[in-house]
This record gives sequence, C-alpha cells and structure tokens, in this order.
Amino acid sequence: MNSFHEYLKGILKQILNSYQILTELNDVPNDLEIINKEFSKIKGLLQVIKNKLGEKKYQSDNLVTLHKLSSHYIENYDFSREIQLLSQIYSNDPNRLKNIRLLIIESLNDRKLIEKFQIILNKL
Repeated sequence: MNSFHEYLKGILKQILNSYQILTELNDVPNDLEIINKEFSKIKGLLQVIKNKLGEKKYQSDNLVTLHKLSSHYIENYDFSREIQLLSQIYSNDPNRLKNIRLLIIESLNDRKLIEKFQIILNKL
C-alpha cells in the first residue's frame, strides 16, 4: 500500500504542477499550446486516479474522496473542443486565451478540487 501511496503522490504532484503552470501564464499566443498540454495532462491523470481507485480494494476516506473528485471532474468538465476551436480561429487573441485559461482554473477549483488534492497529498 505504501508504494501505491507514493504512486498517487506523484500523480497529485503532477496535477498540482500543471495547475500552477496554468495560473502563471500571461495569455500570449504560444500559451494556447501550453494550456492544451496542461489541461490534457490533468484530465489524463484524473482518469488514471479514477481507474486505479475504481477497484474496490482501496477504501480509505482520502482515497474515496480522491476517486469521487476525479470522477466528478471527468464527467463534468471537458474543454478540448473549446481549445480546438480557439486554436483554429482565435489563437492570437489574448482575451480569449485568458477566458479559456480562467475557465479551466475555475473548474479545477470547483468543489475545492485543488485544495483537497493538496490536503490529501500532505496526508499520504
């Protein structure tokens, strides 16, 4: 179980790092590639958490919370289409870049997702 906790810690750190990168962007044209990369990474890592914790052998409170938060995010948020449209038409518009970036950041703060990930990371 200890190695599994280390595995989850690594995943949570990657998610938090990607979130940090998103918060520090300056909304310049090249940022759309970074936004897409970091959002895709976060979504993929949340899918890994959901799949790994979907197995019923992990039942601690923190792991159940982690599974529920990951599942909720995956089911309710997907900005892939919007990012794709932006890249085709408005990739040089700093206001649109800022809007999509802020929407992603806001979605990651829904249900205090990032805050709870940080707390769980510290407990593991």
